[in-house]
Amino acid sequence: MTPAPVTAPLTAPATQPADEPLDLVFIEGFRGHTVIGIHDSELHAAQPLVIDVCAGLPRVRACDTDRIADTLDYSMLRLRLQRLMQEHGVRLLEALAEQVAQIALEEFGAHWVRVRIAKPQKFDDVEAVGVQIERRREARPAPGRTATLTLIGAGLVPGSRLGSDE
Repeated sequence: MTPAPVTAPLTAPATQPADEPLDLVFIEGFRGHTVIGIHDSELHAAQPLVIDVCAGLPRVRACDTDRIADTLDYSMLRLRLQRLMQEHGVRLLEALAEQVAQIALEEFGAHWVRVRIAKPQKFDDVEAVGVQIERRREARPAPGRTATLTLIGAGLVPGSRLGSDE
């Protein structure tokens, strides 16, 4: 008897679906000064940057508990941005925006983040230049499902009696 075809997906479901509703915590208009750029004129003195961060979290417990420990603490994120302005070591706004995004995702537990960084004084004839990026935390497979799905993907079904006459 031929085993029934396996219709399970080859990747495990994410622990948090991409379309989950999110609570958004944001910092708008953070101002910092840092050395960043590719032109010689930018590499010797700090210049102003304006950073906006919007971080999404699944419905946070703080809605029920009213405790700062149950959400993303934007005062701590602000302090982390201040520290980043001193130690980032990159030349492009894109690379700095990626660092900000990873901080929000990894250090502050965001599931989604939008980062906008602007240089407001780069040119005399424009208000600002900059970059905006969005990142989402990578979906993690449910515990214990990876090995099973690897076997299914290889054509083996765990617990089946291959070679049986049934």
